[in-house]
Amino acid sequence: MANGFSLSLLKFVGCGFSEKRASLLMMCLALLLFQGCATLQRSSEIAAPTETTAQPTPSQPVPAQPMAKKNSPVEATLPQTGQASWYGAQHQGKQTASGSIYDQASLTAAHATLPFGSKIKVTNLANGKSVEVEITDRGPFAENRIIDLSQAAAKALDIIESGTATVRLEWSSGQ
Repeated sequence: MANGFSLSLLKFVGCGFSEKRASLLMMCLALLLFQGCATLQRSSEIAAPTETTAQPTPSQPVPAQPMAKKNSPVEATLPQTGQASWYGAQHQGKQTASGSIYDQASLTAAHATLPFGSKIKVTNLANGKSVEVEITDRGPFAENRIIDLSQAAAKALDIIESGTATVRLEWSSGQ
């Protein structure tokens, strides 16, 4: 139907022209029509570039691993002195950045860059009390804080009531 319409249109337009000009006009229009169709077909045939690195597909599904957040590019150096805070019941039973489950009764902590599993001695500078904690999470996310302690670690340092304290972080003697 489109071809019949195109030919009728070309004959109508060609009436006012000489036969040579009408033929030339018809050829130009036909070329434009075919060029447009060729371009449409061609763009759908062009495949998007694909990566050539083949990944082996496992024959059995791989169990999902906990998504641990990556360490920051700059590792902390110890000793450090700064503000500590603690987190407790609202995080109980939730997965930490290291993949472990938070237990407020365990001696754990969150630090922005120390490697997961690091054992750190935390000393409350106001009262001299110390506790050894394991880094299992990332944080703290409040400004001017260098470590978030579990509720058990905060109790050991006697900072439950105040919520924060100035502390010194050092590598534990077992590291």
